[in-house]
Amino acid sequence: MKTLSIKDIAVKAGVSITTVSFIINGKAKDKSISEAVIKKVEKIIKESGYKPNQIARSLRTGHSNIIGLIIEDISNSFFSRIARLIEDKAYKKGYKIIYSSTENSVDKAKELINMFKSRKVDGYIISPIKGIEEDIQVLLTDNKPVILFDRNLSDIDTNYVGSDHFKASYQSIESFIKKGKKNIALVTTDIDVEQIVERLDGYKQALIDNNIPYHDDLVVKIHFNQDENETIEQMKSLFRSKEIDAVLFATNYLAISGLKALKQINKTIGEDFAVIAYDDHEVFELHTPSISAVQQPLEEIAETVIQLILSQLSSKSKLENQQVIISSKLIER
Repeated sequence: MKTLSIKDIAVKAGVSITTVSFIINGKAKDKSISEAVIKKVEKIIKESGYKPNQIARSLRTGHSNIIGLIIEDISNSFFSRIARLIEDKAYKKGYKIIYSSTENSVDKAKELINMFKSRKVDGYIISPIKGIEEDIQVLLTDNKPVILFDRNLSDIDTNYVGSDHFKASYQSIESFIKKGKKNIALVTTDIDVEQIVERLDGYKQALIDNNIPYHDDLVVKIHFNQDENETIEQMKSLFRSKEIDAVLFATNYLAISGLKALKQINKTIGEDFAVIAYDDHEVFELHTPSISAVQQPLEEIAETVIQLILSQLSSKSKLENQQVIISSKLIER
């Protein structure tokens, strides 16, 4: 069956093209079009399989019903799971999500913002990196809703949703100390983002508060995006140090590489050596023994992000920005 054009629909319904256009663009009530005519046209549209041209429609209405989601890395389970939740929740509210990864490249992040601008997206959900403050400020000046999540940019006054990374890291180290651990290592990444810095600060503070000296050589910073074999070798040299009796991995992908390194040197996790991973992953449940993990409340983060952006999009006036911090929990396995 041939898909009808907007003109065909108008002829079939016995109304003007303008009337059909108002109904398609949700302006029927404003234009006092009768309920009977609306139902008649909508029935023909449904039966015909008519799909409005999204870009042409966005030029007419000023709305694309698309939200741009910019994250660090879609292959990372934390980001892929949260992107999926955001996508599902947005879809139920009549919005589609287009998303892409920055891979922590400032240039790529800037390109993505420009690409989404050209697609006329209605709003932006961004897990940002330092260096794109000006680009975000341009969006805000242009009255585009911007929600930052997972990591914040202190120089930008906009909405933010995230976890208390300092507290989660602190609690992880405290749980090691309660088990009698004294030589606790931290394996982290070298990217300069707030939530990674907070995990290091939580680690340091927990040691200090429990009268355990902080040693620089027990903190290993892995270069972001380096080859995994290099990462594993760095970790193996750390774990061969006999003194270490516990380790906190600052991300789940570092924890997975860490488990490979431990296996290669036959170092077992148990009474003498404890492990906690930041951001849960199904691998940690399946591993023998299963691995304790910090679990961020993904469902709650996604729900809050969507609620904030939708309230911004539907409001005629500028709403006050909100900073929402949601507690993570330590899953001890």
